[in-house]
Order: sequence, then C-alpha cells, then structure tokens
Amino acid sequence: MDAAALKAQLKAQMANRALIYLETYEALSSEVGAAKAEAILSRAIYNRGRAGGEAFKAFAPNDLAGLKDAFIGGLPGGTDFFQPEVMRCDAEKLELQFHDCPLKSAWVAAGVPDAKLAVLCRIAGIIDNGTFEAAGFAIENRTWEPGRTGCCNLHITPGPQATSGPKA
Repeated sequence: MDAAALKAQLKAQMANRALIYLETYEALSSEVGAAKAEAILSRAIYNRGRAGGEAFKAFAPNDLAGLKDAFIGGLPGGTDFFQPEVMRCDAEKLELQFHDCPLKSAWVAAGVPDAKLAVLCRIAGIIDNGTFEAAGFAIENRTWEPGRTGCCNLHITPGPQATSGPKA
C-alpha cells in the first residue's frame, strides 16, 4: 500500500475516533448530564495523554526546542493533518497553533453545532494537557471556540523543576 493510501486510512480512523467520542459523549450526557459527561470523558482522555507523556520526559523540564521537534515529528500523518505552526519557541515558551484537526473536521462534517463542537474540542484537547504535564511541562491549551479559527493553541512552558540557569 502506498503512503497516500495509508494516510487516507489513518485520517479515516481518526475521524472514526472523533465519532466515537461524539457517541460516547451523547450516551453519557443522556444518563448523567452534559457537565458530568464532559468531566468523565476529560478524565479518561487526560489519563490516556499521561501515558503518552513518557515519550517526552527526556526534554523536561525546559528543553522546549527539543520537545517541539519531537512532538511535531511524531504527529500522526506528519504535519498534513494538524497543520501546526510554531508561533514561538524560546527558553520561556513553546506556542503551537494547529490550523486543522481531523477530529474537529469529522464533527463539523457530522453537523455538530458550534456549542457542542467547543465541548468536544475541550474533551479531545485535554489529551495534550495529560501528555505535557506527565512529561514534566506546564501547559495551557486554548481549544477551539466559536468565532476562533483553526484548532488547538498550545502554550507550553518549562515544568516546575526548571531552573533559570546553572546555580553558582
């Protein structure tokens, strides 16, 4: 199978994952309410992200350039699916803006209204919090909201063990 066919299959699988998130959120919402459904799914996805954070521990607490290269280099489908843009990468902050997301695209194609789309983006985006926090970094993930373009906007900073430089 050629690379284009493999990428198409990967994108289809990511869309399927998005629709599973949607169906799970809907089922939980009808049983326990929307807020509790979001909390339960967020906790599960955050924990899954924590498992993925192991791959980035070598860069903690403050090698943001190394983290950037490893994270972007390991994105499913390369940079084609998420279209990351490095907005900033220095000793103080790594900021990544994603201009696309196969999960969000699948929800849009399924006709999910904007308010629910924002909830699903928050739920799915929490995986990044788990990943980077488990790796030893601090993160603020500004997920998509109505009126905003693109997708997740990650603000990653050195972890709590980081120092401002060598001690005398």
